[in-house]
Amino acid sequence: MDPLKITVFQAYLFWENIEKNLNNLALRLSALREKTDLIILPEMFNTGFTNNVEKCAEPANGPTTRWLFEMASSLNCVVAGSLIIEEGGKYYNRFLWMFPDGKYVKYDKRHLFGMSKESEYFEPGKERILVDIKGWKICPMICYDLRFPVWSKNQNAAYDILVYTANWPDKRSAHWRALIPARAIENQAYVVGVNRVGHDGNDIYYSGGSMCISPLGDVVYYKPEDEDLYTFTLNPNDLLEAREKFPFLKDSDSFTIG
Repeated sequence: MDPLKITVFQAYLFWENIEKNLNNLALRLSALREKTDLIILPEMFNTGFTNNVEKCAEPANGPTTRWLFEMASSLNCVVAGSLIIEEGGKYYNRFLWMFPDGKYVKYDKRHLFGMSKESEYFEPGKERILVDIKGWKICPMICYDLRFPVWSKNQNAAYDILVYTANWPDKRSAHWRALIPARAIENQAYVVGVNRVGHDGNDIYYSGGSMCISPLGDVVYYKPEDEDLYTFTLNPNDLLEAREKFPFLKDSDSFTIG
């Protein structure tokens, strides 16, 4: 494992306007002046959180997927975020991890937010995935998944970093601030949460609060309110030292999810 540079983009999103969002995000990302390994965008970064699948869904290799490839290729790093994908007549809130060579991996949101009727429009994911960047094992998840610790349980130290891309409303921001550190401490892993800012088309306000929390619960990065494009570096020695000092993962319960 080598030191890993992660860039968080806590962005303002334009409601259901794919072209405007992609142009704005590309413009902001073009201003990056330092090399990074991974750029993480908010949930549904090209539309904002919406159930309007007929207007906002794209095929698996649609314009936004191609845009991700263009960004990853031009910036020579992984670019990741979720969008609405239509596949076989079904819709998925899909987290794409795009590598500079055009290869990508996908994670479909497991826990669909019933209060917003997301579960009436989208199919739930069935598999957790891991990706590797510079020797770091990373587990991507989406927003509401944060509330379900069993799904993110780090059995056998399967991952080193847990990532949540989100549209998490300000009115439940206290839960966001509490649960991300909890996931980091209980799983002895870094946890990165990337939220959006601004109001959406339903007049729901998002106050950001994107953060990175260390395996010991320390704050590496935290940004409430306002857009922010920020890069920080994670050191593998800090992770290994935390696990050696408090080796409690080996004592955790083993289980399977049906």
